[in-house]
Amino acid sequence: MKRASTLPDNLEPFGVNREQAAALIGVGTTTFDVMVVDGRMPQPRMPSRERYVWDVEEMRQAFRRLPHRHGAVDTKTSNSNPWDRGTQSHRVFQ
Repeated sequence: MKRASTLPDNLEPFGVNREQAAALIGVGTTTFDVMVVDGRMPQPRMPSRERYVWDVEEMRQAFRRLPHRHGAVDTKTSNSNPWDRGTQSHRVFQ
């Protein structure tokens, strides 16, 4: 994430723009927009009339409220877990 050059390295920003907010939670901007509309992510703050900024702490709290992936893990064999086999198929998440 690109940082403002005026901030010291040890000071994290309080607010981030749309692209940065999406990147913080690991989704694209379109998915992030949907999450804001449906309430899974917070609404932005408006430091000026045309500037939208997401509060990093509010995003952190909203992210922690997201559900975990459902489904039991087969512990009888490590071959049942594609991550153990090194074949990271997207089908695991469908």
